[in-house]
Amino acid sequence: MTAMFAGSAISTGKVDESFFYIVAISVVLLVSVTIVMVFFLFKYNRKKHPEPEAVREPLWLEIVWTVIPTILALSMFYFGWVNFEFIRTPPKNAMTVNVIGREWSWSFTYDNGKQSDLLRVPLNKPVKLILTSADVIHSLYIPAFRIKEDCVPGMKTYLWFNADEAGTYDIFCTEYCGVGHSHMLSKVIVMPTAEYYKWYSAEEVGGLAAEGKKLVQEKGCLGCHSTDGSRKVGPTFKGLHDSIETVLTDGKERKVKVDDEYIEHYIAHPNVDMVTGYPPIMPVIPVTEGELKAIVEYLKTVK
Repeated sequence: MTAMFAGSAISTGKVDESFFYIVAISVVLLVSVTIVMVFFLFKYNRKKHPEPEAVREPLWLEIVWTVIPTILALSMFYFGWVNFEFIRTPPKNAMTVNVIGREWSWSFTYDNGKQSDLLRVPLNKPVKLILTSADVIHSLYIPAFRIKEDCVPGMKTYLWFNADEAGTYDIFCTEYCGVGHSHMLSKVIVMPTAEYYKWYSAEEVGGLAAEGKKLVQEKGCLGCHSTDGSRKVGPTFKGLHDSIETVLTDGKERKVKVDDEYIEHYIAHPNVDMVTGYPPIMPVIPVTEGELKAIVEYLKTVK
């Protein structure tokens, strides 16, 4: 199940409880005021009362429409404060996941060092997300669980949730962070406990290509480049190796073969050759020579 707004978590109920309470009061007040307004429209019509008269409201009425709104406002504050305090206080037994937002992808790191571009969590287990950013301000939003928090460079923020329904739920960035903002998507995968810990403890498949796959996730490459042929901010990785691309170099177009040497040079010196049809916005990615080799080997496998 993939869900955007449907979902089941403790935080969901707390937020919805306050929201629907406020909406219910607002609807009742709207209907009441409208009914009274229409009633007065007919009762005090100018044709029935051509000569205006001073109207003095009784003291008890003044007290009623002062006290009742005050009580309602205080009750809304109470529900909002109590539920806000709850969703901002993670349980002591919550598992922690470190989250890094970068242009334009999410990276999730677990206590055992395992990393992923998808957030996998066990069912019925409190999860505390420790958030930061590698570049600009981002904002992690999981609408199904009604939680959202900014990711700020050089600062750690947090939020928590406890999902009690297995499924897959959307993650968005809700802080405009550049041209690839709309592509900054990920998923929360809520898994049965045994299935989650099997994934959590599984050994990563070795090899240079596997290392390269891990690197493109860690470095945020998949925020701009797809692996399925779909268009993003940058060219897709699918079929990229050994393809022919048209690039702009010193204002002149030329054809290049995307071989090992070209890929390594482009990563080390981005935007010298600008691939036509894409903006020259690739940042310098700090990688070693060995990491470059691993990335190239991985790209050879993306067909």
